[in-house]
Amino acid sequence: MKDIKIKDIINITGGKLILGNEEEICENFSNDTRNIKKGDTYIGLQGEKFDGSKFWKEAIKNGAKTIIVQNIDFTSEDLKELQNQSKSVIVVENTKVALQEIAKFKRNLYGDNFKLVGVTGSVGKTSTKDMIYSVVSQKYKTLKTEGNHNNDIGLPLTILKLQDHEAAVIEMGMNHFGEISLLTNIAKPTISVITNIGTSHIGNLGSRENILKAKLEILEGMKNPQIVINQDNDLLEKWAKEEHKGIKIYTYGIDNTSNVMAKNIELKENSSQFDCVCGKEEFKIKVPVGGIHFVYNAICAVSVGKILGLSNAEIAKGIESFSLTKKRMDITDLKNNVKVINDAYNASFESMQASLKILSSYKEYRKIAVLGDMFELGDYSADLHKKVGDEVVKNNIDILICLGENSKYIVEEAKKKGFNPNNLYYFSDKKEILDYLTKNVKEKDVILFKASNGMKFFEIANKYIENNQ
Repeated sequence: MKDIKIKDIINITGGKLILGNEEEICENFSNDTRNIKKGDTYIGLQGEKFDGSKFWKEAIKNGAKTIIVQNIDFTSEDLKELQNQSKSVIVVENTKVALQEIAKFKRNLYGDNFKLVGVTGSVGKTSTKDMIYSVVSQKYKTLKTEGNHNNDIGLPLTILKLQDHEAAVIEMGMNHFGEISLLTNIAKPTISVITNIGTSHIGNLGSRENILKAKLEILEGMKNPQIVINQDNDLLEKWAKEEHKGIKIYTYGIDNTSNVMAKNIELKENSSQFDCVCGKEEFKIKVPVGGIHFVYNAICAVSVGKILGLSNAEIAKGIESFSLTKKRMDITDLKNNVKVINDAYNASFESMQASLKILSSYKEYRKIAVLGDMFELGDYSADLHKKVGDEVVKNNIDILICLGENSKYIVEEAKKKGFNPNNLYYFSDKKEILDYLTKNVKEKDVILFKASNGMKFFEIANKYIENNQ
């Protein structure tokens, strides 16, 4: 374990030790008083609607040994009580910046040879991260990003969980230029992964080409860059053909010739299998989740496994034993042979397209798509929602249910492309959707819930599941 002492935090942050012993070790860090455990270090982060530093008393009450805060004037009574409890108090100028600097220090303690895989991309970051983790952990004690804690707070908190790990798989998200740059310079990946370049956040960045530039910021934190990319993505394929001195590029794909390829793919409702071809080697891979995009995730994980020296058997076992983060293609079987696919965590055109393809694979079922708005698309919003309507028709969905201001374009385009108007519903609130499903779902129906997280479609999915188990 690589220890961080209070004196290190003072040196890193330029903070001031108000109380406590500078030799004290800070092992576990938290920004949530509800999850504080005895002996933890609490960091009071300032949000848009609250100031975490003001909750320092609650953190102490719940067991925090050390607190890192900003803009707090402690009374003499406060300090006396804290001293009596042998607590440590550090005051910094900006707690978020302090968190990031402490995480950077922690990462540096593990050196350049520590195996850290940084994962970014427009779609599939979390599921790819989960699959890479499942592979890498077959050989190494591995830390991974929990859920989607992939931003300027979640990533440093994840890095601070490093203890006796031999590897880490870290997800990096972004909405604007400069955000991946910040994250990669904290995490310092030894291997980077870009899953694809799509349309997520195109409203902020203006074009897919700009999205590519923003994703490629991941290289900035790498000493000896080696990057794994999806060769079937048009912009990544084009980028890989250009000259990149000092960057080692590994490719995976199905359609375009790549270092790692999937051949003889057999797709089923809840699983798939294929022959994985790596140069002259060929071995069978089984994926415990349906959908072609999980085949891509698998060959990406194979690529990382190969770089890290795992055997074919270890790689295959890792993929076969992988499990999804909740709310991402979370499939629940209900009574009367009804299935619910809760993929409501987030949405872009590419992920909508992938989810509808999965829904269409349920050949023996009546297919119901409950779709909502995709966010952060800017001037592209109407066109991309229309493209979703087209995908609904292409995938032979039986019933379409929509909610949201921009989802009207899904409805309009589906109708225009010949979708049966008697099976098309545009509701004004979630209760209407739940009421419709409650009254009309029947045996052998499969229901997909998909929208950007802000639409909170997972609430409808969870409520429907709760009422029908």
